[in-house]
Amino acid sequence: MADLLGEDGGYVATEEPTQADLIILNTCHIREKAEDKLFSELGRLRFESTNRGAIIAVGGCVGQAAGAEIFKRAPYVRMVFGPQNYHKLPQMLARAEAGEQRILADDIPAVDKFDNLPGAQAHGVAASVAVQEGCDKFCTFCVVPYTRGREWSRPVADVLAETESLAAQGVREILLLGQNVNAYEADDADGVSHDLALLIRRVALIDGIERIRFVTSHPADMNDDLVEVFADVPQLCSYLHLPIQSGSDAVLEAMERGHTVAEYEAWIAKLRAARPDIAIATDLIVGFPGETEAQFEQTLELAERVRYDHAYSFKYSARPGTPAAQLPDQLPEAVKEERLARLQARLNQIQLENNRAQIGRVENVLVEGWSKRGEGELSGRTSGLRRVNFPGRAEWIGQTVAVTITEGLPNSLKGRIAEDAAA
Repeated sequence: MADLLGEDGGYVATEEPTQADLIILNTCHIREKAEDKLFSELGRLRFESTNRGAIIAVGGCVGQAAGAEIFKRAPYVRMVFGPQNYHKLPQMLARAEAGEQRILADDIPAVDKFDNLPGAQAHGVAASVAVQEGCDKFCTFCVVPYTRGREWSRPVADVLAETESLAAQGVREILLLGQNVNAYEADDADGVSHDLALLIRRVALIDGIERIRFVTSHPADMNDDLVEVFADVPQLCSYLHLPIQSGSDAVLEAMERGHTVAEYEAWIAKLRAARPDIAIATDLIVGFPGETEAQFEQTLELAERVRYDHAYSFKYSARPGTPAAQLPDQLPEAVKEERLARLQARLNQIQLENNRAQIGRVENVLVEGWSKRGEGELSGRTSGLRRVNFPGRAEWIGQTVAVTITEGLPNSLKGRIAEDAAA
């Protein structure tokens, strides 16, 4: 959006809302907490609209799902638009500047929005390229199919062209992005069908691209070709985010996830055989309607077996319009909160143990910039997406350097430049 506004609208970014003429809140609708945060932030920004005349806009999935509610609860909001309408932002803004008070764009148009967006602009050494949108899985707890539409994949040529452009601007790491990215399926200019595995192989041939990641994947769309890419393509990072949501087959069935725990763990075993140092990340939900204590314990047991390097855990929140919101046996908040606290305590301990196991290893770190901690330290990420802070020089920013890990912390690593690299 920043590139679109800068190119067509003459806007420049500012970190201070008190200086902004336009404030856009880009939103997520996956969990109720994110929606609550939106309305809290809108309340805080009300002064900027009513007293200073700044245009307040809400974009993203909450805009898609709750446009009328936003205007009702925050009538000073001028623009609301869904994720399939970002390309209309300059036109909507022109209407607001002309005095129109309420502008809503919450349709899911058939037109390819990417054809109407400006060329990708690099903002550092890592960048994302959207390759797939939407989801056809219709898990009972999830709003994504309703807010992002059915699965759709960008043409191979468009993905490669955008990646080549970013590489020419100095980008070294590409994140292939989709709501269900391993469902990718599109043809190239010669009519050859590409799944995600073949697309990764094509991206790896682009000069300057040193690292490739992809997110987010669904276990039901895993295949052996995708596993083989981890063994064959060195540019593909040693990291996979593969959400399972629960360690109980009964809960997975109620969620309509389309796979079992055993099938999920079989894919983890194959991935680790192909790439032994792969870091595994997941999403977990506790307190799904009807979840018993025994079923929750199965999630704890799964975490122990897989030993996730990164995990994102949440308590279930009913999303309007989803089948799970109508299920009986909705659990009390106190039960959900207690289970979440237990799960997160164990996940955090496993992550700390995994991080401490990195001590003494030499890791290739793509340096992104100075550490937020200050103290003259650089900051970057390993192939396994672990954050590393270490003393270094400004000229290393944007480069991949070898770092010896000296300390494992709960959410990051500390290190020093490896002796061979320092020489």
